[in-house]
Amino acid sequence: MTILTPAERKSLKGRAHKLEPVVIIGAKGLTDPVVAEIAAALKAHELIKVRAPELERGARSEVFREVAARTESELVQEIGKVAVLYKKWDTPPP
Repeated sequence: MTILTPAERKSLKGRAHKLEPVVIIGAKGLTDPVVAEIAAALKAHELIKVRAPELERGARSEVFREVAARTESELVQEIGKVAVLYKKWDTPPP
């Protein structure tokens, strides 16, 4: 995991604006299959949105931070029930 500069973070927020959430964290919370799905989405897309509509505000923030830690990604932004995650590709997919 790398630390993003303010300019990088701003650029990623702009890129993420048009994205739709690709993974939804349900009422069961952060399960291993959900983490695996988020990791796969990051591997495929590099920049994704994740939605957690069933969790309370405090729990959501903790879950989003835990997702970033478990997937070795960067939490770019958290707005309400949606988080933007970024994980730089080692090599882009073909």
